[in-house]
Amino acid sequence: MAAALLFPIVIAFLGSFKSNAELTAGATFLPSEWHFSNYGEVWEQAHFSTYTWNSAFISVFSTIGTLLIASLAAYAVDRMDFLGKKTYVILQSATMFISIGAVVLRPQFELMVNLGLHTSLWSVILILISGHASTFFILLSFMKGIPKDLDESAMIDGCSRLWTYSRIILPLLAPGLGVAGLFAFRHAWNEYILPLVFTMSQPNLQVLTVGLAGLRYGISSAAQTHYMMAGACLSILPLLLAYVLANKSFMQMTAGSVKG
Repeated sequence: MAAALLFPIVIAFLGSFKSNAELTAGATFLPSEWHFSNYGEVWEQAHFSTYTWNSAFISVFSTIGTLLIASLAAYAVDRMDFLGKKTYVILQSATMFISIGAVVLRPQFELMVNLGLHTSLWSVILILISGHASTFFILLSFMKGIPKDLDESAMIDGCSRLWTYSRIILPLLAPGLGVAGLFAFRHAWNEYILPLVFTMSQPNLQVLTVGLAGLRYGISSAAQTHYMMAGACLSILPLLLAYVLANKSFMQMTAGSVKG
């Protein structure tokens, strides 16, 4: 199963070192001649430094915002009683199972125009943060695994809700934050439609996914498949790094936090 899943990635990696003619012909598995210059040409020709910075900017800030909003919401739903709590959870669930796709792009764009953010990457970040339902439920499940005795002990010692959340709950929620953060980062990094719509008239704000699509045809209007392969391999590296950093968070460890 692992070999079947990794095979397309291996093909893309080997294809990134082939010439365009050899890759288009598809007659070889290993490159007959290794073209390491493909990566350098892609980095310069496609302005990958700008695209990488824009993708990183959107992914990092949207991930931080999503984790903050979703963790606060999960804490409130699990630890507090308030009017409309069940309705709120139902609405969160509805946003996951009812998708209207591109229909909401126009109102989202008009909203950002009214806010004066349609020429900024913050528009994409705010929209990505607003779609935090899956992160909310992930963190809610982790939150339910943290004993409420900790909250009660903190309250007895005079801690406020905010202090309990920031000093006690968040450290114990670290495994859940790692898992949810990885998914949120991957979603933001791979997002294509939103950055395309909001940066269509501003090439300097485009992200890697949009830049990769622009690599399909070069100056001569011929398909530049080898450049797309090299660009795709470069775009995978940050996701691999994020997975390595969040790998340990896939184990929830709260044992020993309460004695007796």
